[in-house]
Amino acid sequence: MPLRTLGATDLQTPPLILGGNVFGWTIDRDSSFRILDAFVDLGGTMIDTADVYSAWVDGHRGGESETIIGEWLRRSGKRDLVLIATKVGMLPGEGGEKLAPSRIAAAAEASLDRLGTDHIDLYYAHQDDDDTPQEDYLAAFGRLVDAGKVRVLGASNFRAMRLKSALDLATSEGLPRFHALQPEYNLVSRRKYEGELQNLCVEHNIGVAPYYGLASGFLTGKYRSTEDLSKSVRGGGMAKLLAGKGAAVLAAMDAVAAETGATLAQIALAWLAAQEGVTAPIASATSVDQLEELVGAWQIDLTADQLAHLTDAGV
Repeated sequence: MPLRTLGATDLQTPPLILGGNVFGWTIDRDSSFRILDAFVDLGGTMIDTADVYSAWVDGHRGGESETIIGEWLRRSGKRDLVLIATKVGMLPGEGGEKLAPSRIAAAAEASLDRLGTDHIDLYYAHQDDDDTPQEDYLAAFGRLVDAGKVRVLGASNFRAMRLKSALDLATSEGLPRFHALQPEYNLVSRRKYEGELQNLCVEHNIGVAPYYGLASGFLTGKYRSTEDLSKSVRGGGMAKLLAGKGAAVLAAMDAVAAETGATLAQIALAWLAAQEGVTAPIASATSVDQLEELVGAWQIDLTADQLAHLTDAGV
């Protein structure tokens, strides 16, 4: 599988990044290990996690996903075969909250310890912080890069205006630059990325790794009627998608599936990977079979007509 380069960096990945949010949440340690092993065996290179995964679960404090990944890295000896992306900014703790410089420093050390590694390949600001001057948190990230603890910096959930101001500061003040963006983006959720933010990323060669590529399962075709909404705890959030453009998007995906033989999940990820600025979407798997299906998106080459049909359905 040909690799794609993330923006202006030396980080490379096939057109799928493995999401680690499920590790220690919906799947246990052994299942997580099987998926991680299979991902590398299939040619995957980048694993995405965050210090806040999975603090929302009763009894969890955050860091559960990083801990499992760290245990797998030690047991498997595959650290040199993978790129680790993690994030800071949503889990409060030592040093403060959000992107306070002292919080960034403490959180990075905690992530490195849980991951059992001496460096993070891609370190994201998980969300912007209006309470901390951008030059302050960029300088804090820069200290991590200078110390060799972080290779590349990225931003997640940033508005175009704030990403541009961070890029401008990096140029004018000699501060480190964000080289990657992680936005919410998929066939039924497009307004947060398309337009000003997408144009900015293309102009500045920022590699984009969208999350929610399958819209929390909606784009797998699992939810097609109001009766389907009771299939999972996520069903309640699917009603607004069905009431909007969701049904039309699913119909377009069904048509492309009939032409290609691909599954809806593969089509959703292949469409994302074909969008301007996108390096690779992020998707998580709870079984090896599911992972193999998702990785199959690497082999889907949608035609211009198919891409246009999918795009137009969600407008």
